[in-house]
Parts: sequence; C-alpha cells; structure tokens
Amino acid sequence: MVTVSTPSGALLGASTRGIAAFKGIPYAAPPFGPNRFLPPRPVRPWQGVRDALAYGATAPKAPYRAPADRLLPEVDIPGEDCLNLNVWTPDPAGRLPVMVWLHGGAFTQGSGAVPLYDGSRFARDGVVCVTVNYRLGAEGFLFLGEGDTANLGLHDQLAALRWVRENITAFGGDPDNVTLFGQSAGAMSIGALLAAPRTAGLIRRAVLQSGAAHHVLTRATARRIGHHLAELLGVPPTRRALATLPPRRLADAVEDLGSAVLAEPDPARWGEVARNLMPLEPVVDGDLLPAPPIEAIAGGAAADVDVLVGTNSDEYRLFLVPSGMLDLIGEPELRTVAAGYGPDPDEAVAAYRAEHPDGSPGELLAALATDWFYRLPAIRLAEARTGHTGATHVYEFAWRPPTFDGRLGACHAAEIPFVFDNLHDPALAPLLGDGLPGQLADAMHRAWVSFATDGDPGWPAYGTRHRTTMRFDTVSAVQRDPRPRLRSLWDGHR
Repeated sequence: MVTVSTPSGALLGASTRGIAAFKGIPYAAPPFGPNRFLPPRPVRPWQGVRDALAYGATAPKAPYRAPADRLLPEVDIPGEDCLNLNVWTPDPAGRLPVMVWLHGGAFTQGSGAVPLYDGSRFARDGVVCVTVNYRLGAEGFLFLGEGDTANLGLHDQLAALRWVRENITAFGGDPDNVTLFGQSAGAMSIGALLAAPRTAGLIRRAVLQSGAAHHVLTRATARRIGHHLAELLGVPPTRRALATLPPRRLADAVEDLGSAVLAEPDPARWGEVARNLMPLEPVVDGDLLPAPPIEAIAGGAAADVDVLVGTNSDEYRLFLVPSGMLDLIGEPELRTVAAGYGPDPDEAVAAYRAEHPDGSPGELLAALATDWFYRLPAIRLAEARTGHTGATHVYEFAWRPPTFDGRLGACHAAEIPFVFDNLHDPALAPLLGDGLPGQLADAMHRAWVSFATDGDPGWPAYGTRHRTTMRFDTVSAVQRDPRPRLRSLWDGHR
C-alpha cells in the first residue's frame, strides 16, 4: 500500500510490482441532486485517509446493443459520485510525463474503468497515466436553448485537467508536461478542447485517435435534438422537467433517439445529425466553444500544443461487418450515401472503386464512410495546423485481425490495446481474436510514450508537401501522402 496527500485529503493506493494505482479519485462533486445539469462543482475535502483501491462509479449510460455489446468491453458501476479518475504511477516522488485518457463511446457510453485502459504499462515505461470518467448522454451533452449550459461533459473534462494541474505532482507527475489522449468521442472531445480558450495552459500535447475537430453541432441543431428528446420522454423541454427523471431513463431515451436518426436520417428533421449519426455531441455554444473547432484551430487556437492524430484503415467496418449490414448494401445505397456526403456520387463511387477494384457496394461504402467520418477530419486537422509552433504528426493503423473471416479489417477501436500495450485482456477476443502481435504493441506504445515525453513519436512531422504518415502494422513504415486521389476527392466537401 502507498499513501499520497492531495489538497482535498490523503489517498490510499495499491502497489504492485513497483506500480502504484489510485482509483476512484473524485475530481468534482457528484453531479446529481442540487448539482444535476450544472457545471462541475468542487470536491468537498475529507478527513483522514480515503481508500483509492477500487474503480469508482461510472457515469449513467445505457448498455451497448447487440452485436456491439459483446465486441466492446464495458463496465457499469452504480453510484452518484461518478466524476472520478484513476492514476497509475511508478514513482510518487518523481517528476514524470503525464498522459490523461478520455474514453470513447459516441458521447453516450464508455468509462475510464474499462480494464483495457489499465495504465500500468505506461507507468512501467516512466509515464503517470490518468483515466477519466465524464458525464455522458443527456447528462453531459444536452442543449435546450437560450440560457441553457451546453457541453457539461466537456466542462467535466476541463475540471479533470484542472485537477491534474493542481494535484499530479503528489503522484510524481509533471504538471507542465501533460498529454491529453483519447479515442473516438474522446478524441472528438480533444478536438473541441483544443479550440476552447479555457484549455490554455492545461495541456502540452494531444493525441487524437479516430476523432478530430469536425464532429460538433450548431446551437440550432442541438436545440432541435434536445426538444426531440424531451418530446420522446413526454416532458417539457426544460432542465427542471428532465431532472425529475431517473438517469437511466434518459440514457435509454438517448439510445432510442439514435435509433430513430439511423432509421430515417432526414436532414430536414435532424440537421447535421443526419450525417453524423450521433444525436449528442459538443455544441458550438458561443461560450466554451466560440467557433467550430476546426476553424478555431486553423485560426491559431492551441498553436503551441504538439499534436499526434490518426485513424484506422477500415474504421467503419466495425458498424457494418458484425451486424451483417455490409452484405445488404447495394449500389443504390452506396450512391445515396456518397451524395449525402457532398461529392458527385458518380465521381466518388468511381474513385473508390478504382482504389478497391474487387470491393462490393458495402465494402466501398465502408471505405467512403471511413474517410468522411475519420480520415478526412484527421487530415484537415493536420492541415489546419500548418505554420503553428507546435509540431503535428500523423499515423494510420492498418493491422487486420482474423475475426469475422478477416473482413473486419483495421476497424474502429482496434488500435487501443496496442496503444496501452494491454494484449492479454480476454474481453478482446470477440473483436480481435487471440495472439495479438506483440511487435505492433511495442511500436505503437513506444511511439505514444516518446511523444508524451518530448513530442517526437519517431517519424517526421506532417506537412502538406510530403504528408508524412506512419503506417502501423506487423511491419510498420513511413508513407508519403497515402491514397492521394481519395484525399483530393473531398476538397471542398470535408
């Protein structure tokens, strides 16, 4: 056992093989009762020594629906004190680089308590690792209109970063060398936070995995979605009315709302959510987010922050292969989706068919959607940082697991165990199989640790002349401007 002292009180953690872990540490007060639907409130200090031996409560959420429920590891720990975080450190007396993880889950699911996110191997390699819970779904990302506070989940993330700034020295971390890293909704949150003036001084570097700075909602669309949710629940569109409902009922209603969008993705009804397919996202509210993040970053926001951004080669296959949808998509559906994304559908389909000459309509749609949702936003973020003082590096994860007869590809979330160097979690088998390649974990994990340490992941920075990209696979190598024709197709559209 090991004890540390923080401004809020002393904490008791567990030490295993030289790594100390402190779990379930509150960084803000429970966001329920009088604090519900309000920005995070300060923690009430405690007397004596508080146990930090087990993960704390997770934010209220609905479970993943089949088949995602068996493919994506999830943890549900009841309790109201859900604004908590976990810390792994090799040396509470050191001054080490810090990495703060924001989990994914489409802003409606996930937690920092998933065993896959165990930070022990980062600590083994000289990094203090922190994983964070933040409010999800309606509790974290609902917006109802004028006078309403948007982006409560982002406010939670900022509160966690402030906690790190004020407390991490007690765990051996350097508050001036903090890297914020995250995947999917976590990475999209980071894209938003890079554009938020209130993040200034809280992070030195950022890693965005399969998410960038495009997935946000306008105030008008967010208000429309909020009113649809209230209508679905049968209550007036006010915080007071929604606060009378159990959190799980709100979480289930958000899942139902997402299903309604997916069943009828009509822009006239859902606005940009008809393409994003995530009803709750960060909102350009004019307060925390004064402008769309990609525009703010191009204008110089977070110019001194080093950035590592990338995507997986076959992201969208996660949403089409396990469900069997990939084989149900025909040419009409492919062209409809291509037209909805902006480019001329004939030109788009021809370009993707030239790149994938043997691809079925479903496979072409998966490639096209991968680029629209993930790859192009990552490229645009790298382009937007041209001339900034902070360095920008780009990667692509290309390893394909044997599961689903090899058709799943380098899908969404497949890179996470390699980044954390956690390859032996049995919960990974349904998605990725067994015997994951250790050399790939060595390469990715080492790159992330190196980037967090001094900003250099081990390959040249990105620029619009060479577009240098590290391609991670069983044999990893640097590429220049991967798939330039497909990249150029989206000019003016994404």
